[in-house]
Amino acid sequence: MFTLHHQLAKDCFLAGELSLCSLLLLNDSNYPWFILVPRVDNIREVFELSGDQQALLSGESNGLSKAMSEAFGCDKMNVAALGNQVPQLHVHHVARFKHDASWPNPVWGAVPAKPYGAVDAQKVIEQLRQKFAF
Repeated sequence: MFTLHHQLAKDCFLAGELSLCSLLLLNDSNYPWFILVPRVDNIREVFELSGDQQALLSGESNGLSKAMSEAFGCDKMNVAALGNQVPQLHVHHVARFKHDASWPNPVWGAVPAKPYGAVDAQKVIEQLRQKFAF
């Protein structure tokens, strides 16, 4: 049975469910930052998914990236699956702006997270939902 890693559950809002992945919003209002987590037990790497699951993940990731770009009007989309601190496979999607808190450097550790209020988090999720069905 699939269980979301405790750190992701602690740090994120559940935004929705796709065919393969849970869609999360990271609780950091410095950037629109969504995370896809395939609902597959004991997976750490993309290559551990079946071919069909890999194709679904790719499609969901590309769709999310396009929708985020359209919804937020960002200058660049950063997409990464690191897993150095949370071993469960998850793919970060960060909308970047030339005026954001860490541009042009990576977002990790650049500035402290600015938590959303619950209402503001829902507004960001709804903004994405207008461009991406989930």
